[in-house]
Amino acid sequence: MKRLKIVALTAVLSFVASVVSVKAQDAAEGEQIFKNNCAACHATSDEVLVGPGLKGISGRRPIDWIVKWVHNPQAVIASGDKYAVDLYNKYNKAQMTAYPNLSEAQIKGVIAYIDAQAAPVAAAATGAAPATGAAPAEGSSNGGMMQYIMIALLLVMVLVLVALLSIVSSLSKLANVSPDSPEAQQIPLFQRIAENGKKIATNSAFKTGAALLITLLIGKATIDAAYGVGIHQGYAPEQPIQFSHKLHAGQYQINCNYCHTGVYKGKGANIPSANICMNCHNAIKRESPEIQKIYRSLEKDEPIQWVRVHNLPDLAYFNHAQHTNVGGLECTNCHGEIAKMEVVQQRSTLTMGWCIDCHRKTDVNAKGNAYYDKLVELHNKDHKETLKVQNIGGLECSKCHY
Repeated sequence: MKRLKIVALTAVLSFVASVVSVKAQDAAEGEQIFKNNCAACHATSDEVLVGPGLKGISGRRPIDWIVKWVHNPQAVIASGDKYAVDLYNKYNKAQMTAYPNLSEAQIKGVIAYIDAQAAPVAAAATGAAPATGAAPAEGSSNGGMMQYIMIALLLVMVLVLVALLSIVSSLSKLANVSPDSPEAQQIPLFQRIAENGKKIATNSAFKTGAALLITLLIGKATIDAAYGVGIHQGYAPEQPIQFSHKLHAGQYQINCNYCHTGVYKGKGANIPSANICMNCHNAIKRESPEIQKIYRSLEKDEPIQWVRVHNLPDLAYFNHAQHTNVGGLECTNCHGEIAKMEVVQQRSTLTMGWCIDCHRKTDVNAKGNAYYDKLVELHNKDHKETLKVQNIGGLECSKCHY
C-alpha cells in the first residue's frame, strides 16, 4: 500500500510538472505572438493604449468568446453581443484587426503570457516574498546597507585624521632636532625620509627636472585638448519632446526607415515630421503631455525644434544611402545601440580618422552586385586579402571633400 501511494504521488507530481512545462512553453510562444500582433494597441497591464489593457482578461471573458473575438471581432459585434458592442463604442469604434489564422492553442498561449505578466504584480500586492534574485524593496535592505557604508566612511575619516595629527606632531619635533644627534637616530624611518625629501626638494637639479616634467605634462594636455576640439562624443542634448528610442525601436521594434525616411535612399536620414508621429499617436496615448506637444505643433503649423545630435562639419560630405543601401551597414555601426537608448547620444567620435579607419577595415559589399564583379576579379589577381573600401578610392580626399 505504501509503495502504491508513492507511485500515485509520483504520477501526480509528474502530471503537475508537465502541466507547468506546457504552460511555460505556451506563455513563451504567446509572448512572441503578443509582441508581433497585439503590443501596438494593448498592454498586459491595466494601461489603456488604443484598446483596453488586457490584465485579467482570462477572468473577464470565457475562452470560447475570446477565440471568436480574435478570429473575427466584427462578426461578434454584428451578432449583438452586449459586451462586444459596449467595448466597441467605448473605444471610439476603433476596429480591431482580425486574426483568423491563429489557432485556439496560440490564443491560449497569449492569455498565458498576459497572466504570467500580471503574476509578479499580484505577488507584490499580497505581500508575497520576492523570488530569488529579485531587487530588494526600496527602503528595506538598501537603507540598512547605506547606513553601514556611511558608518564605515566616517571611521576611515577619523583614522585618517588621527594619522595626519600624528605626522604633524612628529614633523614639528623633527624641526627642532639636529640630523646628527642621537635623538635624530631614534626618529622613525618615515620621518627621516621626510627630512631627506626636504633636502632633495631644495636641490637645483631636482627643481629643473620637476619644472621640465610639469612643462611636458602641460604641453601634452594642451595638445590632447586641441585634438578634442569639435569632437562631441557622448553628447546627449535635451530634446523638446521626450522621445524614447528604447521604447519605439527597442520594445516595439519599429524599423528606423519608418521615421527616418531617407536612411536607405537619400543623403540624409531625415528627421520625422509630426505627421509621421500622428500615424500612431492620433489614437495612442493622446492624453500624454509629451504627445500634446505634437498636437500643439500641428495646430500652430510650426515644426518641432529637434536638437541635432550627430553633426558633421560642412566641409565633409556623407551619404546615408551609400553606406546603408549600397554598403549594407547597420545603423548601429555609426550610431551605437540606438534601440537601447532612452536619450539618444553620439556614441562614435565621427572624426576623419575614425572614418578612414573604417574604410581600411571594411570589406566592399560586392555580393550579388555585378557592378563590382570585374573589379573584384582584378583585385584578387594581385591581392590575397578581400577587397576593402580603401581599394576603391575610400581614402581619396575628393570622396568626402570637394
